Amino acid sequence: MGRYPGVLVSYIGTWCRLTGSGRIQERNTRTMVHKVQAVVVKEKNAPVSLETILVPDPGPGEALVDILTCGVCHTDLHYKQGGIGDDFPYLLGHEATGVVSAVGPDVTSVAPGDRVILNWRAVCGECRACAKGQPQYCFNTHNATQKMTLEDGTELSPALGIGAFAEKTLVAAGQCTKVDADVDAAAVGLLGCGIMAGIGAAINTGEVKRGESVAVIGCGGVGIAAIAGARLAGATTIIAVDIDDNKIEMAKSLGATHGVNSRQEDAVETIRALTGGHGADVVIDAVGRPETYKQAFYARDLAGRVVLVGVPTPEMSLELPLLDVFGRGGSLKSSWYGDCLPSRDFPMLVSHYKQGNLDLDAFVSERISINQVEEAFGKMHEGKVLRSVVEIQAAGASA
Repeated sequence: MGRYPGVLVSYIGTWCRLTGSGRIQERNTRTMVHKVQAVVVKEKNAPVSLETILVPDPGPGEALVDILTCGVCHTDLHYKQGGIGDDFPYLLGHEATGVVSAVGPDVTSVAPGDRVILNWRAVCGECRACAKGQPQYCFNTHNATQKMTLEDGTELSPALGIGAFAEKTLVAAGQCTKVDADVDAAAVGLLGCGIMAGIGAAINTGEVKRGESVAVIGCGGVGIAAIAGARLAGATTIIAVDIDDNKIEMAKSLGATHGVNSRQEDAVETIRALTGGHGADVVIDAVGRPETYKQAFYARDLAGRVVLVGVPTPEMSLELPLLDVFGRGGSLKSSWYGDCLPSRDFPMLVSHYKQGNLDLDAFVSERISINQVEEAFGKMHEGKVLRSVVEIQAAGASA
């Protein structure tokens, strides 16, 4: 025995180390499982329910996170409606902040006690996009390998690989972006999805420059975030387009210089009139319907940029005269997660928030408890809120 001082022997969940003296040292390596409360949808269009779920301790490359806050996003509603897949039951929630409570072997990017924003773009560093120096387009992003389950062992599908309407969740360590602890968790957590998508559509995808004109069609959370991003980038004319005057006024409070109610006036002609008859340098479609995309296409200046950040449904199609596509020049882009790189963009935007340049607080319409998510979906669908944010009161609870 003494000749094999480093050998590990597995026996019913216990590691036995054979020491140089021949003695056996035992260490129990059975994974601890945490019982926590979480919001789950079990079938298409069913009401969400608060369930006890089982969350394992982190394995290699993973992190266990105590959730502090999580925004109620349209993406969660799409999961609930079966619009993203049919891998029910889903563990909902993804726009979240939390505190790392444990990390798996070899994890060095975060440590227990770190305050983090969760993201759904943990880049692999090896795919063809990463190899080209474009990790924001990574084709092989990481999620936790181990599964969270219901008490009966049914595996859960976490929304966007996160699942944060829960007291704890398990993610890939790369999905954790460290953030200062002295900022409002509810506000900065929204950078985890919708707000980042909108700001990134303006800054990263649209490449808005100082002095340019920008029009944003659709003033929900993502659209208003795009307006905030255009303002941050230095655009001087920012036009908010919607069919709801209340949303237009909210957009003006966060940076829009003009508002257009497209039910009352022609959006394309009004945008042209507000930009010297030319059209906007950048038009962002934050709705994602054929009619709004056509508005964006024809409301841009010659050689202008169109950015699609609103998510279309599978049955939608678009018809445009190919000569118009050729003749107007410029670029037609799609923006997925705002073309963001969380490790680069989250700290930068949190810094702007702390300096007073980016009003993330304005996006938090209400703070709710974990048992109010179903009601929050209704408010969001009716356009009554920008974001309801769940505050998890029992962060860190485990069994």
